[in-house]
Amino acid sequence: MTYLTLLAATASVPTTVSWSPKVAILMILCNIAAIAFGKYTIKNQAAGPALPSPELFGGMGLPALLGTTSLGHVLGAGVILGLASVGAL
Repeated sequence: MTYLTLLAATASVPTTVSWSPKVAILMILCNIAAIAFGKYTIKNQAAGPALPSPELFGGMGLPALLGTTSLGHVLGAGVILGLASVGAL
């Protein structure tokens, strides 16, 4: 009986995708999308410490950049896991 429970638990574990250039490109695209979204929705973008090259990130400060890239990584993880579970990756 224990063997069947263990077998059922191991059979339902989803496979994870290993790193590849496709995965990297998807993560980069999700981060760019999140930065673009934050650029147009964050009210006070330049608050907090400035970045060394603020023109590179559209004048965002460090807190705005960290927030948008955090959102980008969450979106990227969801997109990568979703596409992997569908079999598109």
